[in-house]
Amino acid sequence: MATPLGVQPQQQQQQQQQQQDFDPVARVKMLLPQLKECLQNLMKIAAQNLNQNTAIDNGLKSSDSPIHRFDKCLEEFYAICDQIELCLRLGYECISQSVDSAKHSPSLVPTATKLDATQADSLSYGQYLAMIKSQISCAKDIHNSLLVWAREISSKGQM
Repeated sequence: MATPLGVQPQQQQQQQQQQQDFDPVARVKMLLPQLKECLQNLMKIAAQNLNQNTAIDNGLKSSDSPIHRFDKCLEEFYAICDQIELCLRLGYECISQSVDSAKHSPSLVPTATKLDATQADSLSYGQYLAMIKSQISCAKDIHNSLLVWAREISSKGQM
């Protein structure tokens, strides 16, 4: 069944938009122009308020004229900065998790669909089982250590 010509590009745009929503680097790239615009607006309003206050102090102008809201612009600037900070932290966490994942499970097990004998970095099933058993053993050791420490802390609290 043929799809209308306009449907596929629209679906691709939606998929790209969803990927950008979840990709912290793309989100930062999207927020930087907003941050620049907000900073320009903030500086413009600060300059206008400073000029107006100077004119009022010098007696050239009355204080009846409306003053632009510097605090709202500053709040908007900080909100965008906070969003960028969160995206950068998320990106850093994703990278460090990827590095840890590659460090603790560096090789793949060849699947039945990929019986390529030239995969030098893949593990045999026995090697894979040994690696998994060592990871399970390590997790159990950590779990047992945490239980011991929890008991020690609770026993010290009861004294």
